[in-house]
Amino acid sequence: MKRSENRILTTTVGSLVRPPEVLEVIKRKVDGEPFAPDDLEVVKKASAEAVAKQEEVGIDIPSDGEFSKSSFAGYVTDRLTGWEWGTNYPNRGGGTTRSRDRRLFADFYDADRSSTTTVRPANQGASYPVCTGPIEYRGEAALKQDIENFREAIAGHNFVEAFIPSCGPATIELQRANVYYKTEEEYLFAIAEAMKTEYRMIVESGFILQIDDPRIVTEWDSFDEEPTPEEYRKFAEIRIEALNMALQGLPEDRIRYHLCWGSWPGPHSTDAPLEEIAEVILKVNAGAFSIEGANTMHEHEYHVWERIKFPEGKILIPGVVAHSTSHVEHPELVKERIMRYAKLVGRENVIATTDCGFAQSSGTARVPSSIMWDKLRRLAQGAELASKELW
Repeated sequence: MKRSENRILTTTVGSLVRPPEVLEVIKRKVDGEPFAPDDLEVVKKASAEAVAKQEEVGIDIPSDGEFSKSSFAGYVTDRLTGWEWGTNYPNRGGGTTRSRDRRLFADFYDADRSSTTTVRPANQGASYPVCTGPIEYRGEAALKQDIENFREAIAGHNFVEAFIPSCGPATIELQRANVYYKTEEEYLFAIAEAMKTEYRMIVESGFILQIDDPRIVTEWDSFDEEPTPEEYRKFAEIRIEALNMALQGLPEDRIRYHLCWGSWPGPHSTDAPLEEIAEVILKVNAGAFSIEGANTMHEHEYHVWERIKFPEGKILIPGVVAHSTSHVEHPELVKERIMRYAKLVGRENVIATTDCGFAQSSGTARVPSSIMWDKLRRLAQGAELASKELW
């Protein structure tokens, strides 16, 4: 994994706002089935254009925008066996309970200001996946196609390297009801065992593997009563153990781990404090950690690294540009945010990014694409300003 050896590098978190023609393709696709040839060409063309645009605005380490996926986590229904579609299976991820933040600010959430409509593949409707059978990986062909398309898209461009996101076992588990496995732990580790295949294929392809795992921290808000830090660390540790099992044998320096406090533009008043879970998160067998830092509820948390030593030899990828607000950051502010981290963990150990992706599901656009690209451009400009001061 490349470091910021002579300047601050920039990257994204993965998902980018899909163009209308890609949304139409996702609507037509049925989970478990390949794209129709014409639809595949639409996705390939749009992804290649997004890759080129990332270079244009100054991104050093791109993704393919996740244009082939229904969502950053929903795509695994396409790649794992064992799911059926249902609506009446209560669990943390089934949408049957309201988080503490949603209860406190019901008027905000009831007005539906916090998100846009998700575009679902053809066979989903209003239901969500439920585990009703054994989980095994079936997505080799789809992943191979994504890898080949991305390799073709970055050819001829001047990137430092590139990454492919993949969903973490805990996020998959906590978003989906289970009526097949006897215990929560058995269910979790079955997912981790299946996802080994995807993680290995990405690393062996030569791309950086990014594990997306927001539920490791957002689940804090889903408890009816705020848990104690000790209770939550125990909850998180078993899920990180499952992830590390899935990553076993893969080199840490080819893996980066992304977490955030949820992508929606809500109050976030009941988020987990980073300080309470940072040491648990750092147990992930990854060489870099992408952590939200521009959200106004979390911007101050760079101070955590004054009290908790960031591991020697690892890379911090802080969010220095917000994805969930239309306010465009001034490059000077981006520079200041980068400088804070560089002084704490070393300039060579910082890569600048956004808090999260701009479109976690295919029909979600946290901001219009014009604002997204301007934010990424200013991210690169801020990194350039910081580099002039740091070198």
